Amino acid sequence: MDRGGRWAGSGGNNRGKFRVSDVDELSILGGRSNPEEPNITMLLSPTKMSHAQEWRDDEWVEPSDELHGTAVFDATGDKAAMPSWDELVRQHADRVYRLAYRLSGNQHDAEDLTQETFIRVFRSVQNYQPGTFEGWLHRITTNLFLDMVRRRARIRMEALPEDYDRVPADEPNPEQIYHDARLGPDLQAALDSLPPEFRAAVVLCDIEGLSYEEIGATLGVKLGTVRSRIHRGRQALRDYLAAHPEAGAVHAASA
Repeated sequence: MDRGGRWAGSGGNNRGKFRVSDVDELSILGGRSNPEEPNITMLLSPTKMSHAQEWRDDEWVEPSDELHGTAVFDATGDKAAMPSWDELVRQHADRVYRLAYRLSGNQHDAEDLTQETFIRVFRSVQNYQPGTFEGWLHRITTNLFLDMVRRRARIRMEALPEDYDRVPADEPNPEQIYHDARLGPDLQAALDSLPPEFRAAVVLCDIEGLSYEEIGATLGVKLGTVRSRIHRGRQALRDYLAAHPEAGAVHAASA
């Protein structure tokens, strides 16, 4: 695969390693806007968005209208058209990784989430009912992310030292340096400040371009909950960016 990453591995219990050789800012920020209220890309000034280009998934035109890959399986339900491991990874790895990166905010977790998603998909694909394969991938990736966050929260609560408030902050690690260099720091920091459930809803809506109904199906929540999380998430993003004007100044100076 030569657009953003490489996957090596096989099915079963053998876990390959997903590496990203070149994830640019456009691939992280690209997505559709929801017209109902300002989305996260509209919260940034033109200077902050100087390296991003707006595009819409529904404006992408394939070279051919002929179905291929998992689209054939979705359209026909033909078991003979069920994709192989290599086909799954080749066709969907880039999109899954981008979603995982937007949700987690760092390369290491994005790689782990991508790997776990494809392991889960390959183990379950025999039971998959043809429908919307990409929607299925969205649901698996997002739920794995939320499970990861909840698991880490429990571990942190159990492991906090008594003098936690006096523990000094760590220096930036290589992963933090990586995502600060590759992704607009204003936007990623604002996303990271959101509760995981709000972050997932905003990312799926404003970056991935899913409808409210699709987000509800992905997260397993009612439509009203989806609307509430997106509204509150966007408001929290506006508040965060308003409270951190120095981030925009730093970005403008380096642009």
